[in-house]
Amino acid sequence: MLGIGNPLRRDDGAGLWVAERLRGTGWEVIPAGQGVENALGVVRRLAPDLLVIVDAAEMGLPPGSVRRLPVEGAGRMLGSTHALPLPFLLGTVWDAVGKMVLIGIQPADRSLGEGLTPAVQVGAEALVALLRAGDVEAVPPMPLPARADRPQSPPPEPRPGSRGARAPRSPRLSTP
Repeated sequence: MLGIGNPLRRDDGAGLWVAERLRGTGWEVIPAGQGVENALGVVRRLAPDLLVIVDAAEMGLPPGSVRRLPVEGAGRMLGSTHALPLPFLLGTVWDAVGKMVLIGIQPADRSLGEGLTPAVQVGAEALVALLRAGDVEAVPPMPLPARADRPQSPPPEPRPGSRGARAPRSPRLSTP
């Protein structure tokens, strides 16, 4: 279990809060904090069958809501407290992990300060109970949000007489 976040920014420390409460319960706990990139070597060495990552995530839900997030779309929901985008970092250990589950907790307050807000603590406690029971799938999924640049319907069929559909473009790096 990889706990992520900044405990000096109130609810942003929810992932670390969960990690601390899973110590000694059969979970291998890696409290990464803000240094996710520093914990990835440990993940690679352990090569777990299941890697659960917990972090605060802006999901547009009531504070304390807990959801399983799609790794490919999570970059838009996770906070900006990470030096590099979390999906990029997790991609570096994808081949060493059997299954990867990213869980977000909706924060209420990311201002400077210590301790979780009451609503986020309730959500984090519920998550700890589910993880202690080994019931990761009981965490409700968060659907990938729609994006303006993603087609909402399948691409049209090729016109008769055309050469067919275009070959897929190769991935390119882009700058913001």
